[in-house]
Amino acid sequence: MSRPTFQSADLLRFIFLHWMLVACRCTADADDCLEVKTAYMMRQIGPVELVPNKPKIGEPLEVCSHAGPSCCNGPMEDSYMTAVRAETQQRIRSYSFELKYLLAGHSRAFQETFLSLASFTSNLTSTLLDSAYSALASDCRPLVARLFQDIELHLSGDAGSSLELAVRRFYDDLFPLVYRRLLNPGIGHTTPPAAHSSTNQDECLRMTRQDVSPFGPHPRLLIGSLSRALEPGRALSRLLGLAGEVVNATDKVALGRECGRGLVRMQYCSHCRGLTLIRPCNGLCVNIMRGCLVGVSELGGPWTSSVLLLQRLAAMLAASSGPDTVELALLSVRSHVNDALLHATLHGPRITATVEKVCGQQTETHNAASAEPEFLTFGVKSTTSLTSSWAPSPGPETPQDSQPAPRRSLPLKGSRGDKLRSLKKLSRELEGSIQRYQWFFSELPETLCESEIEVGQHTCWSGRDVVESYTGPVVDGSLKAQRENPEMSVRNTDAGLRGAKKRLEQLIKDLLGELGWASRGRGQQEEEEGGSGQREAGSGEECDDEDGCEGSAQDNGKRGLGC
Repeated sequence: MSRPTFQSADLLRFIFLHWMLVACRCTADADDCLEVKTAYMMRQIGPVELVPNKPKIGEPLEVCSHAGPSCCNGPMEDSYMTAVRAETQQRIRSYSFELKYLLAGHSRAFQETFLSLASFTSNLTSTLLDSAYSALASDCRPLVARLFQDIELHLSGDAGSSLELAVRRFYDDLFPLVYRRLLNPGIGHTTPPAAHSSTNQDECLRMTRQDVSPFGPHPRLLIGSLSRALEPGRALSRLLGLAGEVVNATDKVALGRECGRGLVRMQYCSHCRGLTLIRPCNGLCVNIMRGCLVGVSELGGPWTSSVLLLQRLAAMLAASSGPDTVELALLSVRSHVNDALLHATLHGPRITATVEKVCGQQTETHNAASAEPEFLTFGVKSTTSLTSSWAPSPGPETPQDSQPAPRRSLPLKGSRGDKLRSLKKLSRELEGSIQRYQWFFSELPETLCESEIEVGQHTCWSGRDVVESYTGPVVDGSLKAQRENPEMSVRNTDAGLRGAKKRLEQLIKDLLGELGWASRGRGQQEEEEGGSGQREAGSGEECDDEDGCEGSAQDNGKRGLGC
């Protein structure tokens, strides 16, 4: 029973002595290149046959040259150059993976939620037409669907979308139907406005709709309501999309030859001396990483501003009360459309007289719809005969037990209620989770160096020799400061990153202007930046209306951006 124990002890002692021997060899040149060959093979740098068995003197090296013997040669340096670039890019991608996943996941979730809410309110608006304006329902459904498709595009951040144009087009196309089906049900024929074979009369009605103003102030009120409520959601979609593009551009950053030389000197030149276990000095690593990623560091300023803006937009979307929320604004489309149709019905004589002056008098046809026009009054369907004076005739008496109820929004239930809660939860999650990436680009070079540095080491690799500490100056990550970098020559930044920085800066400027947040004092900005960390602790917690946290979400929405 004692024999296995003795063999195990011998094995442990052998391993211990082996590592002690390896550790001792880190302070002197190696007698052979076995360790270099092993490291070369384990890291899959290139063909192991390139590594010599014994160190040689006078090898023509460009990066790792020194007076003593070397285990490296020219082909090995080329392999090290290729490998170290690929390794660094892979490490950048690994660090940014979680951020990319966060941005892409939330962007997709917000779009799905917006789409669901728009689909719900589109169906609700079509149901209004079916129940109260049956003469219009079949031909109005495509118009309603197109309006909400435009709203969905707007919320998705589509650059060519315009809520004002979408609403105006909806009412322009609706007017010919209303004029023929509601105001003059015995006149002419109706060609669906969505068809390409529209009559000249219909085109005249569309062209004169804004001058005739058959729907009163309601188109303008709808534009204002949607613009105020949907702008934060649209801004969030645009910023999430561009933030993802910026991170992708960082993953594809080009590491030039000068950067490659610095990385080889930092990570592999010590191998040429047989020192495969020694780590680079922290100052050396920071200088080289900042030099290689100067374009990434330059993104730090606008990226921090974009994170703060995302937090504020998410806080606004998390607010669940008031008429300017996404849900209530979409739900109010139904009410605005009903009010517009009611206004047109009540002002029929004036509208008809104006149209006849501009577009000419239309002829009657007996095969047109003879049903009396219907409209919704306070949410209840009623039928009105239009007399020569265009005064609505009294309808049948309404029983006392079925008095018209005041118009109000439908209660939240079913899938829409789920999506409402989902939107609040998504917004709170984004507000809290994006906070920890506020300094991602500014700190990326240092983050990459953390895995290269061994805590508590007494000596390190300076890029040329083994030293107790790095003595060169460590410069910051700005392009101006990098021109004084002692480890590498930095003259410019990556073109892709320059473009990403400009696009991000421009979008932030545009969004601040569109949202009315551009003009704020410096003192307010600094106060808000200082308070952002205090909001982080509670921003990720779930909270429903019953929890009494609506006010805090709204207060956060009213706070300044701090960028």
